[in-house]
Amino acid sequence: MRVGKEKILFSDGAITRRVEELADEIAAAPLKPEIAVAILAGAFVFAADLLRALALRKLALPVEFIRLCSVGETGRRGEVKVLIGPSEIVKDKHVLVIDGVLDSGATLAKARELLNGAGAGSIKTAVAVAKHHPNRVIEADYVGFEAGPEFLYGYGMDRAGSGRGLPDIRITWGKC
Repeated sequence: MRVGKEKILFSDGAITRRVEELADEIAAAPLKPEIAVAILAGAFVFAADLLRALALRKLALPVEFIRLCSVGETGRRGEVKVLIGPSEIVKDKHVLVIDGVLDSGATLAKARELLNGAGAGSIKTAVAVAKHHPNRVIEADYVGFEAGPEFLYGYGMDRAGSGRGLPDIRITWGKC
């Protein structure tokens, strides 16, 4: 039984339109990505949509996946654990890193560090949502939406292990 409140912050229609706009921006950039690196698990829905939109713009990218765990799963704020790192496929490539949500930036900064260590030629980043955070350590190059500090779920992001398959992005507050 839920005790808290929730609302749809970004509808599936708004997400579809914004993904199309991001694909236009990325495809029009002077330096085109040669490979996409999606950060699992939260980015998988956004990455799939963005990659399909890019392919329709004649920018069909090979995909690499990395898996990183941050605060809730490791226990120490700011710590990012590497479960699956990048392979040598990124060496000398222009990489587009895709993530679901940008909060403090620790996960995206760790991804950048790992990709630089693997020899990436250049790195651009795209996130579905950038949340307001006063001490962010990195900014994304491409941002779908801006949000406040509320807890987000849906569209690949989970709430206690569920909600990843929702077609929209929601916020919740109060007790759940």
